[in-house]
Amino acid sequence: MVEDDLPDWLPTWCADHLGAEPVAVLFEARSISAVFGLRLATGRDVVVKAREDDGRAASCVAAQARLADRGFPCARPVTPVTGVGTLAVHAEEFRPGGELLRGDSPHVAARYAEVFARLMTALADVTVPPPLPNPRWIRWDHTDPGLWPSIEDLDRRDQNTVPAYVVETAGRLRGRLLAADLPRVLGHADFEAQNLRWLGGRVWAVHDWDSLAWQPEAALAGAASAVFPKTGPALLPPIASSEAFLAAYQDIRGRRFTTEEQEVAWAASLWPAVHDVRWEALHGAPQGSPDIVRAQVAERLRRANA
Repeated sequence: MVEDDLPDWLPTWCADHLGAEPVAVLFEARSISAVFGLRLATGRDVVVKAREDDGRAASCVAAQARLADRGFPCARPVTPVTGVGTLAVHAEEFRPGGELLRGDSPHVAARYAEVFARLMTALADVTVPPPLPNPRWIRWDHTDPGLWPSIEDLDRRDQNTVPAYVVETAGRLRGRLLAADLPRVLGHADFEAQNLRWLGGRVWAVHDWDSLAWQPEAALAGAASAVFPKTGPALLPPIASSEAFLAAYQDIRGRRFTTEEQEVAWAASLWPAVHDVRWEALHGAPQGSPDIVRAQVAERLRRANA
């Protein structure tokens, strides 16, 4: 039976909130969230997402629903967020299809920037409680003691395995980012290739809306300019591609970043990469492209004035 493959709570939750129990599992993925693609007894296909309730989910789902209502290419939530024990759970439409857009050239960067600019424009007048704390891979703005945000699974590991240049770079980046005095806005903080699908040359779906964040626009655009080609471990695109992303983003948004915003964007572009290298080092995982990351540190720091 399909129930044997699912958490004990899930069939009943589906019956209560979607009107039918699941009869087939279309897919299952587990990372920070557990994601289940399900076919219900009514024939309806849905996606159910569950993650530890850190207080962020309701705002993220509300913002996602607003964008779906406006025709932005994303799955429409079909339930509100509900609590199941320590989990925050909701369901959304199943939006299959489309392909990855691979590559890290300036041309590809500009295509991603166009989507990110549309996304940020659509979110500009969406009012929800800020989805805090921000996702851990961009949480340079934490208030925990020490350089890194407190994450128990990482903190208990041997910190000596983290390359010294990563620690030094993170300290310089965080100092620059915290010194900025810029308004915060709502934006997508995990704008990686693996979270988008394309169809017929156009974006078909943007996924992972539980990764919304509340940070300066320049920081969110800067992070996106560096993670857009990612489908796995630590990686940075060429400097010229991040530059092309930021230029295209500003063109589409119809305003130029100030000098401070430019510096913040370049600082934020490097933070996810040093976070990733640290994570991989602490887990003893095969590191993605640490040489690529290290080779770009000096130039990105220079552009960040860090």
